[in-house]
Amino acid sequence: MTEKIDFAIGGQAVLEGVMMRSPNYYTVSVRHEDGSIKMMQAKFSSRSKKGFFSLPIIRGGVQLVESMIIGFRALDFSSDVYTGEVKVEQKGWKKYVYGFFGILYVVVTLSLTLFMLKFIPLWVAEKVSEILPAVKNYYILFNAIDGLSKIAIFLGYILLISILKDIKRVFQYHGAEHKSVWTYEKGLPLTVENARKQTRFHPRCGTSFIFIVIIMSVLVYTFLPKSDSFAINFFSRIASLPLIAGISYEFLKFSAKYEKNVCIKLFVLPGLLIQRLTTKEPDDKQLEIALNSLKESLKIEHGNKKN
Repeated sequence: MTEKIDFAIGGQAVLEGVMMRSPNYYTVSVRHEDGSIKMMQAKFSSRSKKGFFSLPIIRGGVQLVESMIIGFRALDFSSDVYTGEVKVEQKGWKKYVYGFFGILYVVVTLSLTLFMLKFIPLWVAEKVSEILPAVKNYYILFNAIDGLSKIAIFLGYILLISILKDIKRVFQYHGAEHKSVWTYEKGLPLTVENARKQTRFHPRCGTSFIFIVIIMSVLVYTFLPKSDSFAINFFSRIASLPLIAGISYEFLKFSAKYEKNVCIKLFVLPGLLIQRLTTKEPDDKQLEIALNSLKESLKIEHGNKKN
């Protein structure tokens, strides 16, 4: 049996690999083209358990930012292994140039995300409200159209990228991540044989979280004052993101605690259905990678507690 720790183990699929996170560390395992496993480990203690940042709602926004930071680092490492590049430590002006392009990459990525999932849905809702008086008069209908537009864009994006061969493999690693987490949560030995038997769908997946965020955004936006200015509505929705993320995080924790409740099951069902697109059945070698990240994260975590 695997010794468990009081923490919801989570992870992320990357290029030819999986990142797994324990309370104070995260491990990224990537399959090199020669068949070997390349690994990176780093310490990362969440601020969401300290002082002000540990307060309900607040901690959700903190967790989201931290997950993005770790995710970018994991993707960066997997990309280096996948392309065969070896980074050397940058010194002098090269260090600042490298840092600048890293920041630029994050800014561009976030800008595109906001454009696709904030600007376009709001624009669609505005145009529909000009045609249908009911949408203009009932703000909840306006926000429901905004939410449906987000879901359509999100699903369209997933279907589009799933055509790519590399993304299909990422989805397989996503399935391997879920199967490995289930193996751990059931207290089974972390073996490929045990992981293979588990389902590739998990209620605490990031895909489910995105769906919860979309639903919560409809509710939160309904309580925001509506302006005649598109720009004001747009920026008020961006400003409310931390609140929406925080509420969604608290609901995700609540749903995990009462996952057998019928109402909770119905609410998380759409997220699980979407996982049929974002996860694929992994092979044994992919399960090996996910389990390696999980075991190494747990090993360093337990070793740290004994010291």
